[in-house]
Amino acid sequence: MEGERPATVTGVFRLTPSGNEKVLYAFTGGSDGDELWASPILDKAGNLYGTTSEGGGGTNCLGSSGCGTVFELAPDGTETVLHAFQGGTDGAFPVASLLIDKDGNLYGTTEEGGSDGCNSYGCGIVFKVAPDGTETVLYAFQGGIDGAEPESGLIVDKAGDFYGTTAGGGGYGCDEGGCGTVFELTPSSAESVLYRFEGPSVDGAFPNGMIEDTSGNFFGTTEAGGNLCTKGSNLGCGTIFELTSNGTETMLYSFSSRGIFPEGVIEDEKGNLYGVTSQGGRRCPGGLHCGTVFELKR
Repeated sequence: MEGERPATVTGVFRLTPSGNEKVLYAFTGGSDGDELWASPILDKAGNLYGTTSEGGGGTNCLGSSGCGTVFELAPDGTETVLHAFQGGTDGAFPVASLLIDKDGNLYGTTEEGGSDGCNSYGCGIVFKVAPDGTETVLYAFQGGIDGAEPESGLIVDKAGDFYGTTAGGGGYGCDEGGCGTVFELTPSSAESVLYRFEGPSVDGAFPNGMIEDTSGNFFGTTEAGGNLCTKGSNLGCGTIFELTSNGTETMLYSFSSRGIFPEGVIEDEKGNLYGVTSQGGRRCPGGLHCGTVFELKR
């Protein structure tokens, strides 16, 4: 997808308000995990939970140290791999943060694995990992209208329904079977597509993470669509969108070369949206642009 992130140095750190940093854990790139893309989440006891996109030792993901992990990190820095993905029906390459429920169950997505409909690794899954490490596949994407390649985490409502996005699928004319979707998954694992993006020149393409407001409306970003970029992508610099509870999509903002490839949004109490772009803004050494932090007033 447009705006894919480069490889990272992987570790978990703590930063105090006074600016003192302490590395809590540094991944070795083997069975303990490798390449942590998303921030870990915290439980009430101070344990951290997260995903690594590689590592874990699974042998079905060629060219990597494994297919990814779900891990726990205790306050004393002890790391435990709760689940190591094998790259088959159980999923492969998780790149998003997790959700945790009151019983300690973890929920997330993998970019690949599951069904064989997309490529040799599959179209991605929604999963649950119990506190004892037992993994359950809640839904395996098929790569058609239902979506493909979920690259972002989930949000959940009071009824226990999950909502998320897929970067591909949906059936319109982009790669991976479409331009991406917004989906709902019920507690009984019934999936429905709330919206299918039609393409960069129409309403955006390749959505990433979303938030939900108190009225049930969703806000998020797409990595492509909107204004054409002078640098970056000829598919557009990305958009901010709103999706109402009845499935009506509105493009709230179209990025220009000042900000390229937005990475999701958060909302303040007045409804203003904030986020970052991975490129754009001031020029960095080497000719690249360093990214921006933005506010969208509403």
